[in-house]
Amino acid sequence: MAKIKYTKQELKRQRDALQRYERYLPTLQLKKQHLQAETRVLEERIRANDARVSELERGLSGWVRLFSEDVDLGAHLRVGQIRHHTGSIAGVSIPELDDVTFERSVPDLFATPPWMDDGLEVVGDLIRLRIERLFLERQRTLLREELRTTSQRVNLFEKVKIPEARENIRVIRIVLGDLQAAGVARAKIAKQKTGHLLEMA
Repeated sequence: MAKIKYTKQELKRQRDALQRYERYLPTLQLKKQHLQAETRVLEERIRANDARVSELERGLSGWVRLFSEDVDLGAHLRVGQIRHHTGSIAGVSIPELDDVTFERSVPDLFATPPWMDDGLEVVGDLIRLRIERLFLERQRTLLREELRTTSQRVNLFEKVKIPEARENIRVIRIVLGDLQAAGVARAKIAKQKTGHLLEMA
């Protein structure tokens, strides 16, 4: 606990600080709840993404033998552009995926297997989902960091700053009360001594 002065100015300073903490704490608590809710939504989006990837991979399992043929898919499908923007959740800047475009060359129908078009479509979907997953993971990391910081601030206010300010106010009031009582007692004693001196004169 920081050293405090037992003055009226310090009492006012501690009361003002307590008022600020009590006014700011509900805002922090709301932000914490919002971040927790958004983190849960994000976790659900990640699970949905993973489920979609698993579904596509299961669909591909029948094609695995076909993909073992010597076919260069990279020659026909490349990521062209990843468009994204910066969004905001509870005041946290996060990257949000807009779209993934591919550069596709039309395979020679006579030189490539018949499943090539469908295979390229599924591989494109998998790549898009994996890129989306990277964005979701980044969002989750940023939200978790902000949630940790906000939780620390809530705890600091609830468990340290507010109780400390209340205790400081209590102690200062006791000391000021004692000083005032001592001052009144001294004044009475001085008055009595002055009265005795006047009587003796």
